[in-house]
Amino acid sequence: MTNPTLYRMMLRTGIVLYPLWLLGCSSIPKYDVPKVETANTFKEGAAFDAEQAEAAKLFKPAKGVVQTTPDAWWELFNDPVLNNLQLRANVGNPNLAVSAANVKLAMAAAGTASAALFPTVNVGGGLNRANVVTAGAPIGTTYSATGSFSSWELDVWDRLGAAAKSAKLKEVASVATLASARLSLQASVAQTYFSLRSAEALQAVQAKTITAYTKSLELTQNRFVGGIASSADVAQAQSQLASAKAQAESSGINRAQLEHALAALLGESPSGFSLPATAALPAVPVVALQVPSNLLERRPDIAAAERTVAAANASIGAADAAFFPALTLSANTGYRSGVLGGLIALPNRIWSVGPNLTYALFDGGARKAASASARATYEQAVATYKQTVIVALQEVEDNLVAAAGLAREEGYQQAALDAARKSLDVTNNQYKAGVVSYLNVVTAQSTELSAQSNLLTTQSARLTALSILLKNLAGRWDAEIKPAQPAAR
Repeated sequence: MTNPTLYRMMLRTGIVLYPLWLLGCSSIPKYDVPKVETANTFKEGAAFDAEQAEAAKLFKPAKGVVQTTPDAWWELFNDPVLNNLQLRANVGNPNLAVSAANVKLAMAAAGTASAALFPTVNVGGGLNRANVVTAGAPIGTTYSATGSFSSWELDVWDRLGAAAKSAKLKEVASVATLASARLSLQASVAQTYFSLRSAEALQAVQAKTITAYTKSLELTQNRFVGGIASSADVAQAQSQLASAKAQAESSGINRAQLEHALAALLGESPSGFSLPATAALPAVPVVALQVPSNLLERRPDIAAAERTVAAANASIGAADAAFFPALTLSANTGYRSGVLGGLIALPNRIWSVGPNLTYALFDGGARKAASASARATYEQAVATYKQTVIVALQEVEDNLVAAAGLAREEGYQQAALDAARKSLDVTNNQYKAGVVSYLNVVTAQSTELSAQSNLLTTQSARLTALSILLKNLAGRWDAEIKPAQPAAR
């Protein structure tokens, strides 16, 4: 049932308070994304032509909308095993689950902060046995039914609104942090997988080497029996074979530990995880090294850092609004009677309504300290954001130069291996002809093994550099450079 008197009182209260509401304003400082000096293109990237250079706009930081990784960038390596590992890691990695739980916590905190903007409405009923008239009178029973909203703060100075905005921005930052954690996990899985395959390939090379060294030892022993070779030649062959076996054991340990690391990244027990060996590295994808710096605007760690700055800015407003008086409104209505059957009746109606204006005259400097703390937090967030951008730019530059340099290095290592193999063939023939000593054979064989190991190391490093580059750019990109669209607020 509507209470006309209560309604009129609330209306009058609203008319009185409306001018105060109009005087109120947000205390949140004007927010601008912190500026970071950047270039149109990366120094270590391939040169742009005139049209591409025009399209490669300046770096624009992500604002408001967090972009997840646009594509499954690891699919560029065309390895079904790697694809499967990435899917399993996305589901099972415990650290990723922690980040996902942090998002839920941030969402709950944002919901709590937003709820403070609305009144709390309560309903209740009661039964009370007491001496309800005067001392010595008989004990009676009072029944009641009530409804109220109490201590609703009219957010004149936007204290609650600023706190709610800050909490919402922190929620967006947590979503970006989750995306960043997922991207880092994907890169870790790819790098560990490449290292594992490299260890396998090295094991395969060492197995062939051991077979060749065993045959060389047998040949040398036969020549020693025939009086052609010396005991020193036999000792050198034995030493070389034992050294190769020791290196193979080391590679086996490395491979096993990398498999354990993969299991941990997938959130699986190492004892129950195994990966069939292939001894083959994935093919190196064709990746454009002509990259505009505006691609960094989609990096989730940059978006998280920027939203954290915006949240800290909103928190300043919440802290500063505490210097103004708090205006609250409370109202109660209901019925009270000594007879339950006639409880809901006009004569039994009770109500109250009224505003309350509170101002802290003295708080020992608590509000001033809170305001200073909010500003210091903002300055800290700005510095963190700038550092995040600078490190991101450095990471891309590092891996652009690494990807280009390792591609050239791989060519040199292949040429070195070809030359080492040719030298070994010549030396073996010379030894069989008695032209050179067995020491020459040992040296040539060691050179060939070293060349093969160096080539595998370079190929693995190149795969890793490309995977890190893709991670640093937050995924794949189109070869055709397109101007970046302004990010939504």
